[in-house]
Amino acid sequence: MNRQNVSREGYQTYMWFRQAAERGNAYAQFNLGLMYKKGEGIERDDLCAARWLREAAQQGLAFAQNHLGAMYYNGRGVDKSDVDAAHWFRRAAEQGDASAQQNLGQMYRKGRGVQQDDEMALAWFYRAAEQGVASAQNLLGECYLFGHGAAVNYPLAMAWFRKSAVQGEAQAQLNLGFMYKRGLGVDANDAQAVCWYRQAAAQGERVAQRQLGIAYAEGHGVRADPLRAFAWLQRAADQGDKEAQFNLGLMLANGHGVEQDDARALSWYLRAAEQGHISAQYNLGNMYANGRGAVRDERRALEWYRRAAEQGAANAQFNVGVIYANGQGVPKDEAKAARWYRMAAEQGDASAQNNLGVMYANGQGVEQDDVLAVYWYGQAAEQGHALAQYNLGGMYNSGRGVERDPVRSYMWMLLAADAGDETASANKSIVARRLTPSEIGWALDMTREWQVTHRHCAFERRSQ
Repeated sequence: MNRQNVSREGYQTYMWFRQAAERGNAYAQFNLGLMYKKGEGIERDDLCAARWLREAAQQGLAFAQNHLGAMYYNGRGVDKSDVDAAHWFRRAAEQGDASAQQNLGQMYRKGRGVQQDDEMALAWFYRAAEQGVASAQNLLGECYLFGHGAAVNYPLAMAWFRKSAVQGEAQAQLNLGFMYKRGLGVDANDAQAVCWYRQAAAQGERVAQRQLGIAYAEGHGVRADPLRAFAWLQRAADQGDKEAQFNLGLMLANGHGVEQDDARALSWYLRAAEQGHISAQYNLGNMYANGRGAVRDERRALEWYRRAAEQGAANAQFNVGVIYANGQGVPKDEAKAARWYRMAAEQGDASAQNNLGVMYANGQGVEQDDVLAVYWYGQAAEQGHALAQYNLGGMYNSGRGVERDPVRSYMWMLLAADAGDETASANKSIVARRLTPSEIGWALDMTREWQVTHRHCAFERRSQ
């Protein structure tokens, strides 16, 4: 059948429906509305579609009521109205239309056109799910997974996800993969997780593609295969998945399973960063700061560090503080440096805590305050920050901001030296010369006790 015949037959169908619709046949009105809505056999016309769907809906035809609700929901051919959408979804749902039942459940879940009500959402999802609607079964599973409208029930969530997944619902297949990965309602099983991720990924589900890529990268549930990992991550990344874009950047920047390529890494970081991915923004700042993948650009580095910092990334807040403290690409501003250090310090960043202590000790960007200097040195020192331990030892040795205590000073000097601080290694003997043998013994005991109780400390040294 050639294209001309298809067009002719489509128009003949249109004319038949038109004549029947004008005689009041509800099914013809509905089908005519669909033809206008889809542009089948006639030019697409949302106004005409809405008109004929309303004619059929007012005669009580559930299919038309559901479609009219969707027109109001999307603002096609009518003024957008969640209230009218919910009204028509309800009229169809109460007649047993499964699609409308799911749609009405979504309205309750989102609080659109009706008061938000998770229990009502669950009830309508259940009615649609019982009729075998795969997407409703998945939504019902999510209600039980997250405790929306009912108590959390992992076995029930698994049951509904499985019913949906075997019908080919990609989102349910992804959810089953998560359940197996995390051991929710079932024993954790990476191989099963990969099985379900693979089915969803094959349908183009981007989160499943990303999870499958990560599984290949880490060798969880499948033999590690960096090339396949990269391929699946790229599929997800090409669909705009920012986590996949970030992971591609990591693989390329570090040469994990692929040829190291800073320029391509920067490109993927940029795509993720522009979507607000915090770690990508931070890494992009590092790339520009160090001239990796692009010409070194301190201003761009600051821009991306700041974006991550404004989202609460402590490591980025610390770096912004360093930039202002040193005047790297911007005028030196110690007050701004102190402000950013404080943000990071209050989140527990040890380097920021130490640097903030230095600023209080020297009155840089803040009012000089030895007590606060000791406080922030102490916060960082307890995390194993070597320079902070040395600085704290110095405060105890001189009695600044704290009662003078040479024994405790020597303890912190020993810890700092053991952690690799060269200044502490050089100066600890000076402190020791002022101590008696018994005091040195106490300091050594205190040092060993601290090391036993702080074995978890594994501080990563950064530029100060």
